[in-house]
Amino acid sequence: MSEPQSLAARIDALEIRIAYQDETIETLNKTITAQWRQIDALSREVANLRDRLHDAEMKSVAGAPPEPPPPHY
Repeated sequence: MSEPQSLAARIDALEIRIAYQDETIETLNKTITAQWRQIDALSREVANLRDRLHDAEMKSVAGAPPEPPPPHY
């Protein structure tokens, strides 16, 4: 009867490992989802800042009066 006990013990061990693996996979999935949300938010923020910088550069170039020549001219 040692064989059925060892088979039952092996099945129990496998079920325990699967339970831990399922927990680990769920934790990793939550972490990856949070990271993607953060990456998306940062990407939108960088695009917004790039647009604002571009607008500020265009305003400064278009509305700036010509610079007077340096005094040594």
